[in-house]
Amino acid sequence: MKLVVFRKRTSQPNAGLGYRVGALLDNNQIADLTPEFLANGLSAADILKCFDLSLDFLTPATNAINSGTAQIFERNEIELYAPVPRPGKIVCIGLNYRDHAEESGMTIPTSPIVFSKFPTAVIGPDSAIELPLESAEVDYEAELAVIIGRKARQVSAGDAMNFVFGYTNFNDVSARDLQFADGQWQRGKSCDTFAPMGEYVATKDEIPDPHRLQISFRLNGETLQDSTTAQMIFRIPDLIEFISRTITLEPGDVIATGTPPGVGFARDPKIFLRAGDVAEVEIEGLGVLKNSVVGR
Repeated sequence: MKLVVFRKRTSQPNAGLGYRVGALLDNNQIADLTPEFLANGLSAADILKCFDLSLDFLTPATNAINSGTAQIFERNEIELYAPVPRPGKIVCIGLNYRDHAEESGMTIPTSPIVFSKFPTAVIGPDSAIELPLESAEVDYEAELAVIIGRKARQVSAGDAMNFVFGYTNFNDVSARDLQFADGQWQRGKSCDTFAPMGEYVATKDEIPDPHRLQISFRLNGETLQDSTTAQMIFRIPDLIEFISRTITLEPGDVIATGTPPGVGFARDPKIFLRAGDVAEVEIEGLGVLKNSVVGR
Protein backbone atom coordinates (compact mmCIF):
# COMPACT_ATOMS: atom_id res chain seq x y z
CA MET A 1 0.00 0.00 0.00
CA LYS A 2 1.05 3.58 -0.68
CA LEU A 3 -0.06 5.70 2.28
CA VAL A 4 -0.51 9.47 2.09
CA VAL A 5 -1.55 12.19 4.53
CA PHE A 6 -3.72 14.92 3.00
CA ARG A 7 -6.54 17.42 3.23
CA LYS A 8 -9.17 18.45 0.72
CA ARG A 9 -8.18 21.72 -0.96
CA THR A 10 -11.70 23.09 -0.50
CA SER A 11 -11.76 22.64 3.27
CA GLN A 12 -9.84 23.22 6.45
CA PRO A 13 -8.10 20.20 8.00
CA ASN A 14 -10.65 17.80 9.49
CA ALA A 15 -11.56 19.12 12.94
CA GLY A 16 -11.62 15.67 14.46
CA LEU A 17 -8.37 14.41 12.96
CA GLY A 18 -6.23 17.33 11.82
CA TYR A 19 -5.11 15.23 8.86
CA ARG A 20 -6.78 12.73 6.56
CA VAL A 21 -5.12 9.40 5.87
CA GLY A 22 -5.37 7.82 2.43
CA ALA A 23 -3.94 5.39 -0.06
CA LEU A 24 -2.56 6.40 -3.44
CA LEU A 25 -4.11 4.15 -6.08
CA ASP A 26 -2.56 3.05 -9.37
CA ASN A 27 -4.66 5.60 -11.31
CA ASN A 28 -3.25 8.42 -9.13
CA GLN A 29 -6.53 8.78 -7.22
CA ILE A 30 -6.56 8.84 -3.42
CA ALA A 31 -8.78 6.53 -1.37
CA ASP A 32 -9.76 8.17 1.93
CA LEU A 33 -9.01 5.78 4.80
CA THR A 34 -9.77 8.27 7.56
CA PRO A 35 -12.88 6.35 8.77
CA GLU A 36 -10.77 3.22 9.23
CA PHE A 37 -8.18 5.26 11.10
CA LEU A 38 -10.81 6.69 13.47
CA ALA A 39 -12.51 3.31 13.85
CA ASN A 40 -9.31 2.03 15.46
CA GLY A 41 -9.82 4.55 18.26
CA LEU A 42 -7.11 6.87 16.94
CA SER A 43 -7.16 10.66 16.87
CA ALA A 44 -5.14 13.59 15.58
CA ALA A 45 -2.46 13.01 18.20
CA ASP A 46 -2.11 9.40 17.02
CA ILE A 47 -1.11 10.02 13.40
CA LEU A 48 2.23 8.22 13.90
CA LYS A 49 0.32 5.09 14.92
CA CYS A 50 -0.56 4.63 11.26
CA PHE A 51 2.97 3.27 11.06
CA ASP A 52 2.75 1.00 14.12
CA LEU A 53 2.80 -2.58 12.84
CA SER A 54 1.45 -3.80 16.17
CA LEU A 55 -1.89 -2.10 15.36
CA ASP A 56 -4.24 -3.66 12.82
CA PHE A 57 -4.90 -0.58 10.68
CA LEU A 58 -3.77 -1.87 7.28
CA THR A 59 -6.23 -4.79 7.13
CA PRO A 60 -9.44 -2.72 7.43
CA ALA A 61 -7.86 -0.11 5.17
CA THR A 62 -7.23 -2.73 2.50
CA ASN A 63 -10.78 -4.03 2.90
CA ALA A 64 -12.20 -0.53 2.38
CA ILE A 65 -10.24 -0.15 -0.87
CA ASN A 66 -11.11 -3.61 -2.20
CA SER A 67 -14.82 -3.31 -1.33
CA GLY A 68 -15.14 0.09 -2.97
CA THR A 69 -16.47 1.73 0.20
CA ALA A 70 -13.62 4.25 0.53
CA GLN A 71 -14.30 7.77 -0.69
CA ILE A 72 -12.17 8.61 -3.74
CA PHE A 73 -10.47 11.94 -4.47
CA GLU A 74 -8.67 13.12 -7.58
CA ARG A 75 -5.09 14.31 -7.06
CA ASN A 76 -6.01 17.91 -7.92
CA GLU A 77 -8.70 17.90 -5.22
CA ILE A 78 -6.30 17.37 -2.35
CA GLU A 79 -3.15 18.82 -0.80
CA LEU A 80 -0.52 16.34 0.31
CA TYR A 81 1.34 16.73 3.57
CA ALA A 82 4.52 14.81 4.33
CA PRO A 83 3.47 11.17 4.78
CA VAL A 84 4.99 11.37 8.28
CA PRO A 85 4.00 14.95 9.16
CA ARG A 86 5.84 15.22 12.47
CA PRO A 87 8.11 12.24 13.15
CA GLY A 88 9.43 11.77 16.65
CA LYS A 89 12.97 11.49 15.29
CA ILE A 90 14.71 12.05 11.98
CA VAL A 91 17.96 10.09 12.12
CA CYS A 92 20.29 10.85 9.21
CA ILE A 93 23.35 9.00 7.95
CA GLY A 94 26.25 10.98 6.54
CA LEU A 95 28.64 9.86 3.80
CA ASN A 96 26.91 6.50 3.25
CA TYR A 97 27.84 6.31 -0.45
CA ARG A 98 31.55 5.81 -1.07
CA ASP A 99 31.69 8.05 -4.14
CA HIS A 100 29.82 10.84 -2.31
CA ALA A 101 32.37 10.71 0.51
CA GLU A 102 35.16 10.92 -2.06
CA GLU A 103 33.62 13.89 -3.91
CA SER A 104 33.21 15.65 -0.54
CA GLY A 105 36.89 15.17 0.28
CA MET A 106 35.98 13.12 3.35
CA THR A 107 37.47 9.90 4.70
CA ILE A 108 35.43 6.78 3.94
CA PRO A 109 33.65 6.03 7.24
CA THR A 110 34.30 2.73 9.03
CA SER A 111 31.08 3.03 11.04
CA PRO A 112 27.88 4.99 10.33
CA ILE A 113 27.99 8.76 10.81
CA VAL A 114 24.77 9.66 12.61
CA PHE A 115 23.21 13.11 12.92
CA SER A 116 19.66 14.42 13.17
CA LYS A 117 17.29 16.93 11.65
CA PHE A 118 14.59 18.62 13.70
CA PRO A 119 11.01 17.48 12.96
CA THR A 120 10.00 21.12 12.40
CA ALA A 121 11.97 20.97 9.12
CA VAL A 122 9.50 18.49 7.59
CA ILE A 123 7.35 19.49 4.61
CA GLY A 124 5.40 17.54 2.01
CA PRO A 125 5.38 17.58 -1.78
CA ASP A 126 2.84 20.41 -2.02
CA SER A 127 4.97 22.79 0.06
CA ALA A 128 7.96 24.91 -0.93
CA ILE A 129 11.57 24.80 0.22
CA GLU A 130 12.23 28.24 1.73
CA LEU A 131 15.70 29.70 1.36
CA PRO A 132 16.82 31.25 4.67
CA LEU A 133 18.18 34.79 4.61
CA GLU A 134 21.21 33.55 6.55
CA SER A 135 22.42 31.20 3.77
CA ALA A 136 23.53 31.64 0.17
CA GLU A 137 24.55 28.00 -0.31
CA VAL A 138 21.49 25.78 0.02
CA ASP A 139 22.14 22.33 -1.42
CA TYR A 140 20.10 19.21 -2.24
CA GLU A 141 20.57 15.55 -1.30
CA ALA A 142 18.33 12.79 -2.68
CA GLU A 143 17.92 10.02 -0.11
CA LEU A 144 15.97 6.86 0.59
CA ALA A 145 14.14 7.19 3.92
CA VAL A 146 13.14 4.22 6.07
CA ILE A 147 10.01 4.48 8.23
CA ILE A 148 10.17 2.50 11.46
CA GLY A 149 7.13 0.34 12.29
CA ARG A 150 7.89 -1.13 15.70
CA LYS A 151 9.71 0.02 18.81
CA ALA A 152 13.31 -1.02 18.25
CA ARG A 153 15.94 -1.19 20.97
CA GLN A 154 19.17 -3.18 20.66
CA VAL A 155 17.93 -4.92 17.54
CA SER A 156 20.23 -7.27 15.63
CA ALA A 157 20.87 -6.77 11.93
CA GLY A 158 19.36 -10.19 11.28
CA ASP A 159 16.06 -9.11 12.82
CA ALA A 160 16.11 -5.44 11.80
CA MET A 161 13.88 -5.60 8.72
CA ASN A 162 11.01 -6.85 10.91
CA PHE A 163 10.96 -3.35 12.41
CA VAL A 164 10.58 -1.54 9.08
CA PHE A 165 7.16 -0.22 8.06
CA GLY A 166 8.09 1.17 4.65
CA TYR A 167 10.00 3.69 2.57
CA THR A 168 9.69 7.17 1.11
CA ASN A 169 11.65 9.79 -0.85
CA PHE A 170 13.62 12.31 1.22
CA ASN A 171 15.54 15.47 0.35
CA ASP A 172 18.20 16.28 2.95
CA VAL A 173 18.32 19.98 2.10
CA SER A 174 21.48 21.52 3.54
CA ALA A 175 22.78 25.07 4.04
CA ARG A 176 26.44 24.34 3.36
CA ASP A 177 27.77 27.69 4.56
CA LEU A 178 26.04 27.23 7.92
CA GLN A 179 26.98 23.56 8.11
CA PHE A 180 30.68 24.14 7.54
CA ALA A 181 30.92 27.37 9.55
CA ASP A 182 29.45 25.73 12.64
CA GLY A 183 31.76 22.72 12.60
CA GLN A 184 28.75 20.45 13.10
CA TRP A 185 25.67 19.86 10.97
CA GLN A 186 22.59 20.54 13.10
CA ARG A 187 21.77 24.15 12.17
CA GLY A 188 22.65 23.84 8.49
CA LYS A 189 20.54 20.70 8.14
CA SER A 190 17.52 21.69 10.26
CA CYS A 191 16.36 25.01 8.86
CA ASP A 192 12.60 25.22 8.40
CA THR A 193 11.43 23.30 5.27
CA PHE A 194 14.77 21.46 4.96
CA ALA A 195 13.26 17.96 5.25
CA PRO A 196 10.90 17.42 2.32
CA MET A 197 9.54 13.87 2.11
CA GLY A 198 6.91 11.96 0.17
CA GLU A 199 4.81 11.87 -1.70
CA TYR A 200 3.80 8.61 -0.06
CA VAL A 201 5.11 5.86 2.19
CA ALA A 202 5.28 2.54 0.36
CA THR A 203 4.74 -0.34 2.76
CA LYS A 204 7.60 -2.80 2.97
CA ASP A 205 5.86 -5.39 0.77
CA GLU A 206 5.83 -2.89 -2.12
CA ILE A 207 9.66 -2.74 -2.15
CA PRO A 208 11.09 -6.29 -2.13
CA ASP A 209 14.73 -5.13 -2.07
CA PRO A 210 15.45 -1.56 -0.94
CA HIS A 211 19.11 -2.03 -1.85
CA ARG A 212 18.41 -2.34 -5.59
CA LEU A 213 16.62 0.94 -6.32
CA GLN A 214 17.52 3.66 -8.79
CA ILE A 215 17.79 7.04 -7.07
CA SER A 216 18.04 10.42 -8.78
CA PHE A 217 17.74 14.15 -8.23
CA ARG A 218 16.65 16.68 -10.84
CA LEU A 219 16.89 20.45 -10.69
CA ASN A 220 14.63 22.23 -13.18
CA GLY A 221 14.47 19.00 -15.16
CA GLU A 222 18.24 18.42 -15.32
CA THR A 223 19.51 15.24 -13.66
CA LEU A 224 22.27 16.03 -11.16
CA GLN A 225 22.30 12.80 -9.13
CA ASP A 226 21.81 9.36 -10.67
CA SER A 227 22.82 6.25 -8.77
CA THR A 228 21.49 3.15 -7.04
CA THR A 229 20.96 2.24 -3.40
CA ALA A 230 23.20 -0.77 -4.07
CA GLN A 231 26.08 1.68 -3.54
CA MET A 232 25.32 2.21 0.16
CA ILE A 233 28.28 1.52 2.45
CA PHE A 234 26.07 0.56 5.41
CA ARG A 235 22.83 -1.19 4.53
CA ILE A 236 19.51 -0.72 6.28
CA PRO A 237 19.75 -3.71 8.68
CA ASP A 238 23.20 -2.58 9.81
CA LEU A 239 21.98 0.99 10.30
CA ILE A 240 19.04 -0.11 12.44
CA GLU A 241 21.32 -2.33 14.52
CA PHE A 242 23.88 0.47 14.98
CA ILE A 243 21.35 3.17 15.87
CA SER A 244 19.20 1.01 18.15
CA ARG A 245 22.19 0.03 20.30
CA THR A 246 21.96 3.42 21.99
CA ILE A 247 18.82 5.15 20.63
CA THR A 248 15.35 3.64 20.89
CA LEU A 249 13.53 3.85 17.56
CA GLU A 250 9.75 4.20 17.62
CA PRO A 251 6.93 3.85 15.05
CA GLY A 252 7.02 6.76 12.63
CA ASP A 253 10.69 7.55 13.20
CA VAL A 254 12.57 8.27 9.97
CA ILE A 255 16.04 7.07 8.99
CA ALA A 256 17.49 8.99 6.02
CA THR A 257 20.08 6.62 4.60
CA GLY A 258 22.49 9.02 2.90
CA THR A 259 22.94 10.52 -0.54
CA PRO A 260 24.82 9.45 -3.69
CA PRO A 261 27.32 11.68 -5.54
CA GLY A 262 26.36 14.75 -7.51
CA VAL A 263 25.52 17.22 -4.75
CA GLY A 264 25.81 20.89 -5.60
CA PHE A 265 28.70 22.01 -3.40
CA ALA A 266 31.01 19.32 -4.83
CA ARG A 267 30.48 20.47 -8.43
CA ASP A 268 32.63 22.86 -10.45
CA PRO A 269 31.06 25.34 -10.69
CA LYS A 270 28.99 24.80 -7.56
CA ILE A 271 25.22 24.56 -7.92
CA PHE A 272 22.90 25.79 -5.17
CA LEU A 273 19.14 26.14 -4.98
CA ARG A 274 17.67 29.47 -6.08
CA ALA A 275 14.20 30.97 -5.82
CA GLY A 276 12.07 29.73 -8.71
CA ASP A 277 13.81 26.35 -8.95
CA VAL A 278 11.97 23.03 -8.95
CA ALA A 279 13.66 20.20 -7.02
CA GLU A 280 12.73 16.56 -7.66
CA VAL A 281 13.79 13.37 -5.88
CA GLU A 282 12.83 10.15 -7.64
CA ILE A 283 13.45 6.66 -6.29
CA GLU A 284 12.35 3.52 -8.08
CA GLY A 285 8.97 2.38 -6.73
CA LEU A 286 8.49 5.50 -4.60
CA GLY A 287 7.28 8.03 -7.13
CA VAL A 288 8.57 11.60 -7.31
CA LEU A 289 9.00 14.14 -4.50
CA LYS A 290 8.65 17.53 -6.17
CA ASN A 291 9.11 20.86 -4.37
CA SER A 292 9.31 24.41 -5.59
CA VAL A 293 11.97 26.71 -4.10
CA VAL A 294 11.12 30.17 -2.81
CA GLY A 295 13.03 33.01 -1.16
CA ARG A 296 12.13 34.74 2.10
